[in-house]
Amino acid sequence: MRRALPKASFVLGLAFLLLLMTFRSIVIPIKAIVLNLLSVGAAYGVLVLTFQGHWAEGMLNFKSNGGIASWLPLFLFSILFGLSMDYHVFLLTRIREEYDKSRDNAEAVTYGLRTTGGIITGAAIIMVAVFAGFAAGRLTALEEMGFGLAIAVLIDATIVRSILVPSAMKLLGHRNWYLPGWLQWLPKLNVEGAAEEQEPVLLPQAEPVGVRDDA
Repeated sequence: MRRALPKASFVLGLAFLLLLMTFRSIVIPIKAIVLNLLSVGAAYGVLVLTFQGHWAEGMLNFKSNGGIASWLPLFLFSILFGLSMDYHVFLLTRIREEYDKSRDNAEAVTYGLRTTGGIITGAAIIMVAVFAGFAAGRLTALEEMGFGLAIAVLIDATIVRSILVPSAMKLLGHRNWYLPGWLQWLPKLNVEGAAEEQEPVLLPQAEPVGVRDDA
C-alpha cells in the first residue's frame, strides 16, 4: 500500500493541475477530487464488506479467503478515478459553457444536468453490465474486480454525479469559479477546442440590369 501512495498522489496532483487550467477555478478541482475519492472509497468499503466476510458467499457464489487481492486497490483506483473524472469533466464542461453565456450559476447547473444526465446514465448502465459479467465469473479475484467496479460506477453515476455534484455547485454559486489573482498567469485549456471566428465573405453585388428599349 505504501508503494501505491506516491502513484496515487501523482495522479491526484496532475488531475488537480489540469482541472485548474481547464476551468480557471481553484474550487472546481478540489471538489472534483474529493467527490471522485468518495466514489472510490465507497467502492472499497462495499468490496471489503462483501468479500472479506462470509455472509455473501452463497449469494455471489464464491469462497472468501478473508482478504482482498493485493493488486486490486491500486487497479480499482486507477480505473474508477479515470471513469469518474471523465463523467465529471463532461458535466462541468456543459455547465461552464452555459455559465459563460448567462452568468446565472443555478441555470447553468440545471442546463448541464439536463443535457448530460441521459448520456452519463446510459454510459454507466453499459459499464455496470460489462463489469457485472466479470463479477459473475468463477475466479474470486475477477469477481472482486467486477463487483467493485460495478458498484463504484453505479454509485458515481446515481448519487455523486446526479445529486452531490449539482447540489454542491448550486450551493457554492459564483464561488465555483473563483481563481486567486496570483494564479491568473496559468494557461487556459479548452477541452473541446474553440472554434475560430471567421469574418464573413462578402460577394460583389451584381449591377442592376436595365431594360433596353429598342422601340
